[in-house]
Amino acid sequence: MGLVKAAVIVLDCADPEKLADFYADLLEGEVRREHLPDRVEVAANGAVMSFRRDLNMTPPTWPRPDSSLQAHLDLLVDEEDMDEAERRAVGLGARPLDTKDDTGPREVRIYSDPAGHPFSLRCSLQSGPKTD
Repeated sequence: MGLVKAAVIVLDCADPEKLADFYADLLEGEVRREHLPDRVEVAANGAVMSFRRDLNMTPPTWPRPDSSLQAHLDLLVDEEDMDEAERRAVGLGARPLDTKDDTGPREVRIYSDPAGHPFSLRCSLQSGPKTD
């Protein structure tokens, strides 16, 4: 067994409780409000996400290069469930970021969560290199 026991994705935000509720609803996960006053976790589908309070956090802007995307979440969705996943995300407070081609089916759709972190709903993890 390795020394590292687990890896946790941590997103900084002003309101960790609100952001944890968003991701718990979107991923159909469980919110864990442990005894840490400035941190909330969500467990979903074998993964754990953590949300840490940072009152000075400034969300990245996408796709502007002057405030480049440093990290984002790729959430896998079956192709036939993409429209339903999009409705759920937007209904929970996600904001569409990539609206240049709204005609017809798309395999990747990009949003920001309520705190401004970018994430994508996608049918596959296959993608090319970042060019922007």
